[in-house]
Amino acid sequence: MTTDIRDIKHVIEEMIPFDLFLGMKVEEAREGYARIRLPYRPEFIGDPRRPALHGGILSTLIDTCGGTAVWASCDVKDRVATIDLRVDYLRPAPPADVIAVGEVKLLGNRVGNASVRIYSVLDETVTLAEGRGVYNIRKA
Repeated sequence: MTTDIRDIKHVIEEMIPFDLFLGMKVEEAREGYARIRLPYRPEFIGDPRRPALHGGILSTLIDTCGGTAVWASCDVKDRVATIDLRVDYLRPAPPADVIAVGEVKLLGNRVGNASVRIYSVLDETVTLAEGRGVYNIRKA
């Protein structure tokens, strides 16, 4: 395997326009594992009455983290694309940085499956959302 965290960080933090716009930060990536931080911005609030982060922000973070965990298990030249994504919103996400931790559950030649957990930096023991992603792997 020739994937390096610096390669992954560079692509996610600087080359993917949407991830760059959101400000995602890859804190750790290694074979079968990824941890990504999404720094809080007021524009991420979906319900100002609570206030709580928008569910789309959380699902995007789950998708990116799961895909990153799969990609970290492949060659950096391989391409990874989402086939299916499931998200369970468990609690409102407070206005603070959130962390996603993803782990590969199954990795084949063409498909990878990852589970992701999201929590707030305010309390890492409280799971805000969980997700599972299935990713197509196109070998370079």
